[in-house]
Amino acid sequence: MQSIFLEYLSWHFLEAPKKILTAWKNFLRFGVNYFSITLLLRTLFSPWHKYSWTYPRGLYIGKRLEIFFSNLILRVLGAILRIFLIIFGVLAEIFIIFAGIIVFFGWLILPVLLIAGLVFGIKIIF
Repeated sequence: MQSIFLEYLSWHFLEAPKKILTAWKNFLRFGVNYFSITLLLRTLFSPWHKYSWTYPRGLYIGKRLEIFFSNLILRVLGAILRIFLIIFGVLAEIFIIFAGIIVFFGWLILPVLLIAGLVFGIKIIF
């Protein structure tokens, strides 16, 4: 009986927390990859969906200005949308960090809560 109890303690406080931390790390990596935060930062001022117009040959000042401002608007639009996606991804990562902290420490406190619940339940009954 003592061996089973020691195995349980070893599993609950040594093996399971390692697996929880590994799962937490995987969730954090998934969030970074899912939102492509590094790629969005590298391509922050690229045109949205690579839409752009090419400049005409010759000296067409009006057409060149029109294309320049169209490309500029697409780059600004791309930057704005990428910034929102980056912010949303960072908020998701912060949520994953806090959820991981709650799960990890909740797992470590779980036996204490179980014993306290049993003691409180017995007090209520008697």
